Amino acid sequence: MEHTTLPNDLPAELWRWEARHLAEAIRRGDISSREATQSCIDRIATTNKHVNALTHVTAGSALLAADETDARRSRGEPLGLLHGVPVTIKCNVDVQGEPTTHGVVAKLGLIASEDSPVTRNLRAAGAVCVGRSNTPAFSLRWFTENDAHGRTLNPWRDDLTPGGSSGGASAAVAAGMSPVAHGNDLAGSVRYPAYACGVTGLRPTAGRVPSWTPTSGEERTFAAQMFAVQGPIARSVADVRLSLAAMSARDPRDPNWVPAPLEGPPVSNRRVAMVDEIPGMAIAPEVSAAIRQAAAWLEASGYIVERALPPDLGESVDVWMSIAMTEIMQGFAPTVFQLADEGTRKALQDTLAHPGAQLDLKRYIEGYGRRDRMRRRWNLFMEQYPVVLMPTSLELPFRYGDDQQGEEAMARILAAQLPLKLVAALNLPGLSVPTGLVDGVPVGVQLVSSAFREDLCLAAGEAIERQACMPMPFDQRG
Repeated sequence: MEHTTLPNDLPAELWRWEARHLAEAIRRGDISSREATQSCIDRIATTNKHVNALTHVTAGSALLAADETDARRSRGEPLGLLHGVPVTIKCNVDVQGEPTTHGVVAKLGLIASEDSPVTRNLRAAGAVCVGRSNTPAFSLRWFTENDAHGRTLNPWRDDLTPGGSSGGASAAVAAGMSPVAHGNDLAGSVRYPAYACGVTGLRPTAGRVPSWTPTSGEERTFAAQMFAVQGPIARSVADVRLSLAAMSARDPRDPNWVPAPLEGPPVSNRRVAMVDEIPGMAIAPEVSAAIRQAAAWLEASGYIVERALPPDLGESVDVWMSIAMTEIMQGFAPTVFQLADEGTRKALQDTLAHPGAQLDLKRYIEGYGRRDRMRRRWNLFMEQYPVVLMPTSLELPFRYGDDQQGEEAMARILAAQLPLKLVAALNLPGLSVPTGLVDGVPVGVQLVSSAFREDLCLAAGEAIERQACMPMPFDQRG
């Protein structure tokens, strides 16, 4: 691991530190993992009772794991990238010996007999799990609440969604419960919660981070293989980069894993395509303003930003709906309607009423061909523009209850999430980066690049982050 220089002005409270600084200080012996872990556990004790980001707080096992990481350092053993760093893991992947609840009452007793690949990789990197983060039932809403664990609040404002499905993960990071959280993203479930909570979240290219949930069975559909990914959420781009490196180690249980380098060849082309208008779609003025502000910050860092419209923006969402929703309708929907809470059932019912979600084998098959064509067009577009700057969502974070108002309201929500589904459908990396606050509400942008070029997104994200200087929510709220 490349050593990190510790700033001179680090705060006294360890829970405020970035993961990279904790890892370096633990490596040097300046602090112990037990001290860092205890600081986060204490922070959880004061904030989680209100925010409800974590479904289970594993304080006892976390302190034992922290002691073991400290012992490994004392013995002079090799140390991982996240050695001794507290993290949270979402409750829809497996952690050996713990329940994989998926936010569903019927799953509260589902105890994992082995770790999911992403869990194993985090442990191998020395991370210490301090708790499991909340998700909507079966991860099927943009709002994080369920009958099993209750509602997760947005640390900035109680009436706003923290996003979904990794709403607990993002809320925990924003509130200081851990510097890094694990999340996953089928249609935007890392990027949207990061956007809603004012933190940074990366959707890697499918195949970058090995993915599988043993308690869910051996077989995964195409959408689960090519749309659903595991990714990191953190308060800084540097911590996202570090966490991605830890998460992306090989695991033979995922046959789709790709041994792609984390850093691609140098790109001399510094052009960025700015998308602050989409024909036929309404973008909130606050979101458009955030994009233009981010563009100015990128230009100040040496990028060349030009208005340019990528191909097939609307069609990519239809492709995502044709493939993913067909699979959900055919195999998963009956389980959801049987076991999920009323809010999730209502949200799924209104989503399935959308014209793009109708079960149609012909459209499903054609969707694969259309996807191939669109990926080819995007590859050519990104030969000209290696990075695309665009909205994460077309609207500011939704208010709780917005997805319970009927089919018309759901259609508006689905339209607003076009940029999220687009990136998932094309299997491109997408980074959600905060740009600031609008009347106390987080707003941000999304950076997109070509497959397995997460490094380009991260570099551009750091250029934005240097100017944005995002605060923490409870420092503003008191």
